[in-house]
Amino acid sequence: MHVTRLDARGLRRFADVSLLPAPGINLITGENGAGKTSLLEALHLMAYGRSFRGRVRDGLIRSGDPALEVFVEWQELRRDQRRKAGLRHSGQDWVGRLDGASVSQLGELCAALAVVSFEPGSHSLITGPGEIRRRYLDWGLFHVEHDFTPLWRRYTRALKQRNALLKVRARDGQLDAWDRELSEAGEPLSRRRQQYLDELQPRFAALAAELAPGLGSIRLDYVPGWRREEFPLADALLLARERDQQQGFTSVGPHRADWRIGYGAIPGREALSRGQAKLVALVALLAQAEQHAQVQGEWPVIALDDLASELDRRHQRRVLERLIASRAQVFITGTEAPPALAEMDVEIARFHVEHGNLKPE
Repeated sequence: MHVTRLDARGLRRFADVSLLPAPGINLITGENGAGKTSLLEALHLMAYGRSFRGRVRDGLIRSGDPALEVFVEWQELRRDQRRKAGLRHSGQDWVGRLDGASVSQLGELCAALAVVSFEPGSHSLITGPGEIRRRYLDWGLFHVEHDFTPLWRRYTRALKQRNALLKVRARDGQLDAWDRELSEAGEPLSRRRQQYLDELQPRFAALAAELAPGLGSIRLDYVPGWRREEFPLADALLLARERDQQQGFTSVGPHRADWRIGYGAIPGREALSRGQAKLVALVALLAQAEQHAQVQGEWPVIALDDLASELDRRHQRRVLERLIASRAQVFITGTEAPPALAEMDVEIARFHVEHGNLKPE
């Protein structure tokens, strides 16, 4: 998968910007605050429906503009197919198009364009709340199992309805139907997540041994969100009903799921330094990208924000060598070329951001 064009209007400091990237390594440089990261945010927005720095309305839209518009064209190599998508987002409402047709669900855009982003906040995948790790699993499943999206929507819709009834202290009879719906969608959803994490384990362990050998052997454990080994979800919901009615929300189920990493050389993720957490997050993201490539037959687009400040030279080189060998399209930002990249004999498409303008070098 190679992006061939990225246009954005009303994007932070950019009134109007256009990027025509190369299939391989794309380096975007500029001073701090020039807008380098904003270009990756626009790409991330199309692929995830949000910025990796927060909600769209939290500064992503240029001051004084009513909305942000993003247009992306890309080539799917496995099908030799050119695709395009557009998104207009006001921070509250959005309108999207995919291959010339309107879309009713933002997820349709997100499922079409696969982007894996590593940025300064990526360590929260390891040290942050479980919601971030659930999204990580679901992203992988959205892109490799086409029937996962309707299953996920079914569960999410049932959860919303059950929570609404709990808030108004509905009777047991009203909750029975939604308990059944949650169970019928939640059990297979949980199994899919478990299977995906199990399939990811060998790649995760191999990458960790290469990039973070000091952590020892790696083990991934799925936490389903209820005591699945003891009860089916239907029974767990029934047992938790009285508590849920008192609290006004559903306390058990796949929406409470998480996954944990066991390290052979340290006691747990709480003992990780910030640098170690970043490395483990990078391992997780690269493992997911490799898994995607194996199943889909092509790599997702890789976005590495401020790589030089996130990784030392040795780790930069290892990551870049792996990505170059994969023939993935890579976007790298920085005030200058990362030292490891500057030392490598590889063709680079260079762009420079200055005063709200982007120019090829």
